[in-house]
Amino acid sequence: MIDFPNGVWRKATGAARNLRLSAAQDLVTRTLAQHGLVPGSPDAPAPGPADASGPAGLPAALAAMLARKPKGPTAAPAATPPGASFAEGSFSCAAGSRNYRTYVPASAQQGISGLIVMLHGCTQTPEDFAAGTGMNALAEQHRLVILYPQQSRGHNAQSCWNWFSRGDQRRDRGEPSIIAGMTREAIAHHRVPADKVFVAGLSAGAAMAVILGETYPDLYSAVGAHSGLPMGAASDVPSAFAAMAGQGAVAPVTGPAMRTIIFHGSADATVHPSNGEKIAQHALDRGPRQSLQTEDQGTSGGRSFRRSTTLGEGGTELVEHWVVEGMGHAWSGGQPGGSYTDAQGPDASAEMIRFFLAGRAAQ
Repeated sequence: MIDFPNGVWRKATGAARNLRLSAAQDLVTRTLAQHGLVPGSPDAPAPGPADASGPAGLPAALAAMLARKPKGPTAAPAATPPGASFAEGSFSCAAGSRNYRTYVPASAQQGISGLIVMLHGCTQTPEDFAAGTGMNALAEQHRLVILYPQQSRGHNAQSCWNWFSRGDQRRDRGEPSIIAGMTREAIAHHRVPADKVFVAGLSAGAAMAVILGETYPDLYSAVGAHSGLPMGAASDVPSAFAAMAGQGAVAPVTGPAMRTIIFHGSADATVHPSNGEKIAQHALDRGPRQSLQTEDQGTSGGRSFRRSTTLGEGGTELVEHWVVEGMGHAWSGGQPGGSYTDAQGPDASAEMIRFFLAGRAAQ
């Protein structure tokens, strides 16, 4: 969910190196301790090896915290059906460059109905995320183009989107600028209707999806956030740990309303479920003064869920918040071929698509 962005750790030698490393370790350890995440504390994850991708001697508690997501097996997406494509590409702009994958369904020959930008979580790849969410198969049913931006290990050692970095939380800056530019390019290339462009993600990807929805409301029509965090919850590494533990900052309410669907597991031990509540509340605070809210519960895919739906004028769904009982830090109703998925529970991918497309039709 979080790792130190490229450039935080700089080479040093001798006493200077040891002093810096000791200070950094102390900062991380104290931050973890504040939230009960050091070995020996009641909520601490089991001790694990030091993170080999980070600096030597990184506290084992940090590596264990990063690793406690239910990863599961990883596999390539299912074979691309005849007439469809899952092509690689690269995008560059003044803010930087990133690679991506684009799925264009065979059904696109009948006309494109929309575009979904899917942002993977830490340690994932576009191929892995596509396999776990099953989004490509749904794209065939709904004539959707799916864009999968890829975070590089050169910009984050665990391939996390840097949602907690001040430089990656603003319009026309950093990663939001890169992803937005990539989105515009896909819209133009595939002739996607401008009002049917959506963004969704898991974990760090969900946190970045929320940032994109707030910084580019003219580009994205709705946001899907699975196991994510609200905009402005953190601005550096220590505050990111606090936010993940449910003690993040509260961002001011600004900008236009953004239709948002949220999924979160009640047993998520990596990103506290209260973060899902904060995403929903922030979206509601920017919505209309008058709305209708309904609450329902049920069982789907072998798991119970609670769902809160807020409707605006004309019955348009503005905010939908799902809490899946007993689920950890994983994509609800996901496919076993991908990482960080739970095959049980409501199909988050299908529900997000329903929410995205139904909202535009209602309007």
